[in-house]
Amino acid sequence: MRKYNIRTLEDLKAAKLELKVEYTLKQNMLKSDGKTFLKQFTIGALIKKYATPNNLFKADEKLNISGTAMSLLLPMVMNKTLFRGAGFLTKAAVGLVSGKVGKSLDAEHLSAIFNSVKGWFGKKKVQKAKKFVDYGIPPDSETY
Repeated sequence: MRKYNIRTLEDLKAAKLELKVEYTLKQNMLKSDGKTFLKQFTIGALIKKYATPNNLFKADEKLNISGTAMSLLLPMVMNKTLFRGAGFLTKAAVGLVSGKVGKSLDAEHLSAIFNSVKGWFGKKKVQKAKKFVDYGIPPDSETY
C-alpha cells in the first residue's frame, strides 16, 4: 500500500486527481487488453490459425474428415438436384454409389477437383484477352 504525505487540502486534491488519472489509464488498458484477448477467440481468428491447408491435410490424413463429409453430403446433393424426379430404387442406388465414391475422396482429391474447375473459368478470360490481342486491340482498351 502507498504512503501519501498529505498535509494540506491542496495535497489531498492533487493526490485525488493523481489517483483518478491512474485509475482511468488502468481502466483503458484493461479494456484494450480484454478486447485483444477476446479477438483471438473469434471464429475468423480461429479459422486463420487452425484451418490452414497444411493443418487440414494433416487432420484429413488421420481422420478422413473430407471423405466422411462427402459420403454424407454427396448422396443428398445428387438426389436433390440430378435425380429429383427419380424413383425410390434409383435414389437408393445413387445414394449407395455416391456414398462409396464420397468415402474415397480426400482433401487432396477435393483440392485437385476445385483447382481444375477453377482453371476452366480462368482459361476463358485468358483466351478472351488473347483473342483481342490477335485482332490488334490491346486488352486494356475500353472495348475489353
